[in-house]
Formats: sequence, structure tokens, C-alpha cells
Amino acid sequence: MSKVPSITLNNGVEMPQLGFGVWQVSDEEATTAVTTALEAGYRSIDTAAVYENEEGTGKALAASGIARDELFVTTKLWNSAKETWTRESVLREFDASLARLGLDYVDLYLIHWPRAMRDDYLTIWRTFAEIAASGRARAVGVSNFQPANIERVLGESDLVPAVNQIELHPNFPQAELRALHARHGIATEAWSPLGQGRGLLEEPVLARIGAKHGKSAAQVVLRWHLQLGNVVIPKSVTPSRIRENFDVFGFVLDDEDMAAIAGLDNGTRLGPNPDEFDWS
Repeated sequence: MSKVPSITLNNGVEMPQLGFGVWQVSDEEATTAVTTALEAGYRSIDTAAVYENEEGTGKALAASGIARDELFVTTKLWNSAKETWTRESVLREFDASLARLGLDYVDLYLIHWPRAMRDDYLTIWRTFAEIAASGRARAVGVSNFQPANIERVLGESDLVPAVNQIELHPNFPQAELRALHARHGIATEAWSPLGQGRGLLEEPVLARIGAKHGKSAAQVVLRWHLQLGNVVIPKSVTPSRIRENFDVFGFVLDDEDMAAIAGLDNGTRLGPNPDEFDWS
């Protein structure tokens, strides 16, 4: 049995707090990496249509022998700039993702970006509500939504997103968004939780805390996420690191540790600004 704690989403669905992400992993590599992750104990897998590795991910899930109800599978609608999205186009893309994954349903389906300048995410969200009602997605949510985007969804729909998956790491802890999520019962899920290898893990404060607990800087950061209540989805294709990232349940950061990590907040966003992102 997995030792990963779960959180209860606002519709009652249980979601593992630690999952495995496959962003920037090729389709072939995804099969191997997801297989390694499942063998290490992960039961939550996060992919997306734009990653172009849903098929490889699905192959690993099918070959694992793990019962479907023990897995939590997330994918995302790539609502690109190529078109203004309609109910029909959303349903078509959702069906395509299910086919590539080889699944009858997903556990979580997310709108990948708000693309507010296109003004179609409300249409998409209403179709997501239909998908959720059908049972083909056990929960639906959003990704990279800013406070204004979330407030608009809440003001014009009865369905509250179960999750908002956002860039979040000690250099960019997103306090405003996390507070908004908490007020509305939306789970915060962190992508790039380790800062994309751009210097965060070389911070001396993390090395000091790691030495104190006999853990790596990456394990310290993942533990920080868990203790904040975030859902976290680290990515790696290196088997030893996949296993290391899972080994974050045998220690606890104390108040001094958490305060020291909070001091790493420098407002550095590594990914695109969601208010401006509209790539195809």
C-alpha cells in the first residue's frame, strides 16, 4: 500500500498529496519513468495533452498491474491559441486524451491555461462541468489561473474548481493564490516544485536543513510543500531521484526550518505569466 497521504477535494474525491509529473518527458521515456515511479510507490500521475506523452504514460499504467481504482490520473486540455474553444471542441479533445491514455475516465481534468485574452475559459469550464457530471472525470479543475480568473469562474458557475495547479516553489510561494484557494476549498497543486534546477536546490539554507535531517535539498523542499498542504508533482527520469523524491515521509520540518525556507521567497517566476501567455 502507498504511504502517501491524501487530501480530500471539494467534491469528496481523495487525491494523493505526492504525485509524479511527466512534463518535458518524451513519450517513450514516459513509459519507463512512470513504470519506475509506480514501482517506487507513486499512485498519482500527472500528464497533459501538450506533453505528447499520454500514450506512453497510458502504456505504463496498463502494464503495471495496479488496479485502476488505486491510481489517480490527471491530464489537461491544451486550450491553445489555434481556435476559440467550444463545447464540441473541448469534448473532442477530452475524448482524444482518454483514447491516448487507454482509459475510460480520468481522476482529474484541468484547463491548462486561462488565456484570458481569448475570453473562452468560461465556455470550457461549463463543458468541464458536463464532463464531471458524466463521471468520465472524477474531478475537474484549472491550472495557472490567477485570482481574477478564479473569481470570474466562481461568479459565473456553480461548480468550484477542485484544484488549481500553479507554479509554486520556495522562491515563488504564491501566498495570495494559496489564501484564495483556502477560502474557497480549492486544492493548491505545485508544478516546478523544485524550481526547475535553476539554483534553488543550491541554496545554503536548504543544505543546512538537509544536513540536520539527513536529507537532500530536494527532499527538504518537497517536505516543505507537503507541510504547507500543497499537492506536489516532482518530475525526473532518473530512477534514483524518482525514488529519492518519494522518500519524504520519515521526517518533519520544525518551525525554524519552515521559517528559514519562507525566507527564500524572492518573487521569481520561472514560467510564463498566465496573464500574458497565449502560445499556440
